[in-house]
Amino acid sequence: MYVCLFWLGFQCLVWTPIAIVVYPLLSVRKGRALGRFIISRGFRLYLATLAFSGRCTFDLKALDTLSKEPALILAPNHPCLLDAVMIISRLPNVACVMKTQLMNNIFLGAGARLARYIPSEPVRGMIQDAIRDFENGSQLLLFPEGTRTTRLPVNSFKGSLGIIANHAKVPVQTILVETDTKFLSKGWSLFRKPVLPIHYRVTLGKRFDPPENSSQFMAELEHYFTHELVKGTPFYASGALAKEA
Repeated sequence: MYVCLFWLGFQCLVWTPIAIVVYPLLSVRKGRALGRFIISRGFRLYLATLAFSGRCTFDLKALDTLSKEPALILAPNHPCLLDAVMIISRLPNVACVMKTQLMNNIFLGAGARLARYIPSEPVRGMIQDAIRDFENGSQLLLFPEGTRTTRLPVNSFKGSLGIIANHAKVPVQTILVETDTKFLSKGWSLFRKPVLPIHYRVTLGKRFDPPENSSQFMAELEHYFTHELVKGTPFYASGALAKEA
C-alpha cells in the first residue's frame, strides 16, 4: 500500500515541473485538456497498481458511461480521500473543486492549475468559475458534503452545488461511493494500517434536472443519498465500516 502511495507521489513530483513550464506556453484550452488528461491517466495508473498488488479491488465501470456526456455536475458522497481519484481516473474532462490550500501543494498544485481546477474559496468565486467552466463542455466534480464523511451515511450538504446547478441550468448526476473500510476517511492517519484487502464500488444514482429552488433541492439531494446508501447496499447495511472503528 505504501509503495503504491509513494508511486503516486513520484508521479506527481515528476509532472509538477513539466506543468509549471508548459502552463504559460499553452493556451487555456490546450492547457486544460492536457492537464486533465495527464491527471486522469496518472490516477488510473495508480489505481491499476493498487489492484495489481492485490490489496484493493475497484469496481468503477459504471463511470465509463459518463465519459461522452456533455456538461454535467457529478455529485458523489465522500467517504475517503480516494473518491476523487477513482472518479477522475475514468473521466478525463472533469473540473474538480479543490480545497484552496491544495492548489499550493507541491504534489498537486501545478497540475491542478494547468488543468484549471477550481479553488473552493472564496465561495462566490468558486461558483462563478464553475458556471463559466461549463461553457467548455466540462463536467464538474463537486462533493455536496464539502468534506469527507464523518457522520454515516452522509454529512449535512452544503448549498453551493444547488446554486451552481440552478444558475448554470446543468443536471446533477449523483454517484454512490461504497467501501468496506474507513481507510483514508476523515481523521485516518496515513501511517495506520487498514484491514486488507479493501473493496471499492462506484455506481451511478439518480440524475436530477436543474433545480428551480436550490435550497429545496439540496434537502432533497441529502435525503436521496441518505436513503440510497442505507438501503440495500452491502457495505453500509452490514455495518462493515465499523470493523476498523
